[in-house]
Amino acid sequence: MTMKALLSLLLIVTLSRAAQTMPRASYYKDGEIHITVLGQPDTKPITSGHWDFKPSWSIMGDHLVFFRRLKDDPEVNNWITAMCIINTDGTGFHHLSDGTFTDFNPTWTRDGTNTPVWNRKVPGKLSYHIMASKIGGKPGEEIQLTDPSYHAWVHSTVRDGRLFVSATLPKLGRGYYLMTPNPGGEPKFERVTCELAPQGILDRISVSPSETKICFEYQSGFKYEFPGRTLYVADFDVNMRTITNMKPFANAEAKKVWFAYPRFTKGETSIVYHAGGKLFLYTLADGSTKQVSTAAKADYRYPHGEATPN
Repeated sequence: MTMKALLSLLLIVTLSRAAQTMPRASYYKDGEIHITVLGQPDTKPITSGHWDFKPSWSIMGDHLVFFRRLKDDPEVNNWITAMCIINTDGTGFHHLSDGTFTDFNPTWTRDGTNTPVWNRKVPGKLSYHIMASKIGGKPGEEIQLTDPSYHAWVHSTVRDGRLFVSATLPKLGRGYYLMTPNPGGEPKFERVTCELAPQGILDRISVSPSETKICFEYQSGFKYEFPGRTLYVADFDVNMRTITNMKPFANAEAKKVWFAYPRFTKGETSIVYHAGGKLFLYTLADGSTKQVSTAAKADYRYPHGEATPN
């Protein structure tokens, strides 16, 4: 074997071993949904020809839920979308909603039911309520989990069936809660405490698989401004409902760049997020960060770890 051939073989082996240690994720790239080992070249998209956003990977590892934009508008809250499910191999695509609503940011329950849940805009208001359906569900079969009379937004979920939500409630007021769904009745809300909550907005919140960590976007103040947010990781006590020991891990300087959608990867060793149209991976053990998107001119957004609901 020539030296050139040997070096090529060593490079292939090195790349193969690196790929085995890197997590997989789903993500948006130029309007299409991809599933790729982070740091490797993008594989063939599992959706194409549409504008598909914000995939979330089921805990069983075989389905993605996402929304498809059907009507664009300069004001995002005026988009018209359809909630969709697809198998991770690209088969089994079906709609969960009929494309007449503004349906945003889905995730999955972790209690074994694999229930897709998402946020639906209340017609005529800048307010949302929480919806649920099922794998194989059809438009019109979705159900309300919260009343449209007050704002509620689901971010993440925990294994006992509760949803991690932000809400402005008639009696409890604005805050972050673990919500116990009660289809057909009134859900139960239990407040989650965090010392940053009275000072600004926690957004795109993701509870780790072990439910001992949490990551989120944070901005000071209560006027929504997406560029300039800082990404945090913190300890989370699901029983005491507390967020503590907060550590900024991206954009601590609050540079006016869109840092967003931090999501734990499978195994909980790292957090993937997007910033400035690229994907990055933060490793918890050593605090290192590296870029893992590979196409220089593409727009990458909304990463989501394999089999790890938000």
